Amino acid sequence: MRNCVLTLLLLSLSYFAIAQSKADQDEIYGILNRQNGDWNRGDVKSFMKGYWESDSLMFVGKNGVTYGYNQTYENYLKRYPDRASMGTLKFEFINLTFPAKNAAFLVGKWNLTRPEKGDIGGHYTLLWKKIKGKWLIICDHSS
Repeated sequence: MRNCVLTLLLLSLSYFAIAQSKADQDEIYGILNRQNGDWNRGDVKSFMKGYWESDSLMFVGKNGVTYGYNQTYENYLKRYPDRASMGTLKFEFINLTFPAKNAAFLVGKWNLTRPEKGDIGGHYTLLWKKIKGKWLIICDHSS
């Protein structure tokens, strides 16, 4: 029953999604394209500029939930300590919706090509919020 209620809620949010401007869509895709380039240059610090710099930032991954910008950054550095581990990142955007004013929800795929370490990839769900006129990731669920 609980899953049915959650499914209905998510369907209603997507059905009544508030249209945002093309500029909002372009800004979000632009941030992810910049992050992609930052990653592929080995610049994790710049990659993190797409995230909300707050203790309330949430990252959900295979090891559970991490809270906070600094902890998320440290986890990236620990998990990807060198260029061989980082590989070459490629994002695929599947669905971008705007369930509320100044909120966006993006589902996509990620892939790391890593000749020395083996390729990895999966899907991601990003919850965005427009804060002080700038779109920022406030929750990242990557698996």
